[in-house]
Amino acid sequence: MDHRKNYLSKKIDAAEAAALVKSGDWVDYGAFCAAPVTIDKFLAKRAGEISDVKIRALAFPGVAAVSSREDKSSSFIYNNWHFSGGDRKCHDSGNCHFIPFVYHEGPSHYYEKNIKNNVCILAASPMDKFGNFNFGIANSFQRAMIDSADIVIVEVNENIPVCLGGAGEFIHISEVDYVVESDNPRLLTLPEPKISETDKKIAEIIVNTMEDGSCIQLGIGGMPNAVGKLIAQSNLKDLGVHTEMFADAYLDMYKAGKLTNTRKFKNKGKSVYTFALGSQELYDFLHLNPECASYPVDYTNNLAAISANDKMISINNAIEVDLYGQVSSESSGFRHITGTGGQFDFAYGAYHSKGGKSFICLTSTVTDRHGKVKSRIKPVFSPGTITTLPRSITNYVVTEFGMVNLKGKSTWERAEALISIAHPDFREELIKEAEKMNIWVKRPYCTVNVDTSAA
Repeated sequence: MDHRKNYLSKKIDAAEAAALVKSGDWVDYGAFCAAPVTIDKFLAKRAGEISDVKIRALAFPGVAAVSSREDKSSSFIYNNWHFSGGDRKCHDSGNCHFIPFVYHEGPSHYYEKNIKNNVCILAASPMDKFGNFNFGIANSFQRAMIDSADIVIVEVNENIPVCLGGAGEFIHISEVDYVVESDNPRLLTLPEPKISETDKKIAEIIVNTMEDGSCIQLGIGGMPNAVGKLIAQSNLKDLGVHTEMFADAYLDMYKAGKLTNTRKFKNKGKSVYTFALGSQELYDFLHLNPECASYPVDYTNNLAAISANDKMISINNAIEVDLYGQVSSESSGFRHITGTGGQFDFAYGAYHSKGGKSFICLTSTVTDRHGKVKSRIKPVFSPGTITTLPRSITNYVVTEFGMVNLKGKSTWERAEALISIAHPDFREELIKEAEKMNIWVKRPYCTVNVDTSAA
């Protein structure tokens, strides 16, 4: 088969691709750096010409043109599975709507026909000699989007690395309806996260509990990356990777000789991930690297796949934790910040791994925009705050004042444990609130002390 001839027969320009979208359509954009940045701009130009076009994206790299219109016209309704910084700004201005889900279930929403998908538009690497376009650093659930779409459009970007799988990491020209050659925008890169002294203290507590042969999942942000950098400087060895996000911290561990993946039961010898975000050096590292394997999210975040590897360690950020042990990692009151993502998947899966642990990390306080210092361990969440982890799922919670294990604890034990790692300035206030909530027991010899044990 002449793949090049087939390619040329399907080639159109970005304006023609945007013209394929009709009023009333549901349009799926590729995830993360597989978002169709070029076609998005041309689609936005059709505002006022078409109406009621619903768009789904996943952490758009920057601000999607279809979401940034100030007049809030009825042409586009922009929806998102997980907010990027740009998506958050659009949500604040009323131009972006969140789609609640747990990450491993993403493909099922398409295959079970929970949602409609008229047009799928995604960016990919240039076609190879076998007729395949690679999704690069954004596998996610793009195969499910493609399989359920009426029309599939590939936007070619020469800057997208070819990331080996695994599974679900490419689409063949025979499955593509139209091809658009983009202006090859540079991929979004993340600056190195700022790591504070408090982050380092929390990282040290976690790393001290880890063992050789641990399999690691790191969430996004400064705290998980602080853990990764400390691991790179530690004496730990023969570590493995099974994660949703591949970040620069893993590259640090690799350079330090810590990552071998030799002790993994599942995918031995491979660092498994479903998407990557970080530096250009990270993307270059993943390009054609046989030691790394890209998989769809219903594999990486599958609860059985996570727990199959012994000593699975899941490390994620949180915004707030309440005295019941509920974790909020996606909103602050009615302001939505990120999304559920895979935090639930890995918190549950890691706990069920032999020797595994799930860590929720947060600094004990935060300073708001008015300069007021507030406790991040709260009696109850503010109205509108979303619970990411129910109290029954939360395992370890870590602040700079220590670490507590909430599994198997009653409500009063949880309150006592969490107050012990809250900032000292807020402990008396938290005790008073716990008493009002009937989750505090006055014990004659009990004082709220720091608990840094792993028990």
